[in-house]
Amino acid sequence: MVKLRLKRMGAKKVPFYRIVAADARSRRDGRDIETVGTYDPTKMPAIVNIDEEKVLNWLNKGAVPTDTVRSLLAKNGTMKKYLDSKKNK
Repeated sequence: MVKLRLKRMGAKKVPFYRIVAADARSRRDGRDIETVGTYDPTKMPAIVNIDEEKVLNWLNKGAVPTDTVRSLLAKNGTMKKYLDSKKNK
């Protein structure tokens, strides 16, 4: 199964995350299939960059976002677009 999840980057105590599509069996910072965005919680307010086309493509293929990624997508409005497109089918 493919999951949309966070991959930790950055130095010690200065986290920076990439939002990636990865196999559920791979390690957190292991091999990913595709990078679909970034998340920087150290800035105020936190910076979230998401490629909506890639995310919607993976969601339509059956990828499951983790709880944290789901909340980031909901704040960005991408989950609403996905649910609306799913409802119209």
